[in-house]
Amino acid sequence: MRFRHPDGSTVHLAYCTNVHPAETLDGVLAQLRDHCEPVRKRLGRDRLGIGLWLARDAARALVTDPAALRGLRTELDRRGLEVVTLNGFPYEGFGAGEVKYRVYRPDWADPERLTHTSDLARLLAQLLPDDITEGTISTLPLAWRTAYDDTRASAALAALAHLGERLDALAELTGRSVRIGLEPEPGCVVETTGDALAPLAAIGHPRIGICVDTCHLATSFEDPGTALDALAAAGVPVVKSQLSAALHAEDPARAEVRAALAAFDEPRFLHQTRTRTPHGLAGTDDLGPAVAGGALPAAGPWRSHFHVPLHASPDAPLTSTLDVLKATLTRLVGPAGPVTRHLEVETYTWQALPERLRPRARTQLADGIAAELVLARDLLTDLGLKELP
Repeated sequence: MRFRHPDGSTVHLAYCTNVHPAETLDGVLAQLRDHCEPVRKRLGRDRLGIGLWLARDAARALVTDPAALRGLRTELDRRGLEVVTLNGFPYEGFGAGEVKYRVYRPDWADPERLTHTSDLARLLAQLLPDDITEGTISTLPLAWRTAYDDTRASAALAALAHLGERLDALAELTGRSVRIGLEPEPGCVVETTGDALAPLAAIGHPRIGICVDTCHLATSFEDPGTALDALAAAGVPVVKSQLSAALHAEDPARAEVRAALAAFDEPRFLHQTRTRTPHGLAGTDDLGPAVAGGALPAAGPWRSHFHVPLHASPDAPLTSTLDVLKATLTRLVGPAGPVTRHLEVETYTWQALPERLRPRARTQLADGIAAELVLARDLLTDLGLKELP
């Protein structure tokens, strides 16, 4: 979906396809047919943006077979879909029964992360619509925090500097600019936007910036205005933003609140949980240890890294952090002009929701994703942007 900002620039809205994880090229093509096109039709649009997730095997199949890449581009066009951004965070296995810590491997200290991200950049340059010259890719924020020493830090920063050189060469060769955004996430080396400032300054490349995920921002209790002001002051570009909402528990000391939270404790993904204390953030790597008691102080609100559907706040006594998303979006694409032009709804946890909230069929999932995009569209038009055909 495309929108015209009052300043005349175009802002893109997509939804991320990691909600339909496919490991192979055949799986990606089926995903376009079975999920993405039906969402577009529900919205009554001739064209829908998708934030494509390409797992390692699918990406390598496309890189090594130009005909397959042309075929994917043709299939996107045929189904009324366009790609200006990729989700390069998960590498493989995102549809596994247990993802948890696996999603952070390989990290940026592993040469395979550079190879994979370079492949994605080359592919995106070929998948961009004919009238678009800039694409974006989100990636993991260096590494998970454990076992990350000075040696691995040096290797990670060197890899990203090398990536910057490759992106420059790609732009010169193709006339299309691809930018990469580190995506701060609780528990990682770069947990907050503030944590990103030093490594991005060390890399010092204009095509490498940050991806602001509004669920992660909220989980770490970051104030959107303060965070974005600091990025602007440091000259860090916001490459893209993922529009998502976290799980919020206002009074976790109450037994009924803990019980409601426990319903979201599931075995597939990590749901890092945080609270504010007089000494800063306190947290657990997953929701289970928090609700079990004793791991987190319960004097103030808890937020958990569980991407809840944007349009459907959890039942009381829980809520979502949709207000953080709205405040962030106002700063990102408000009257002052777009800070970023690539927005991606990323609710990958539909099938991890409590059983009674999960979609029972493809049609229900398509309805839910379409409803999220309608909400995001309405937020953008309320800010003065005009939806384009």
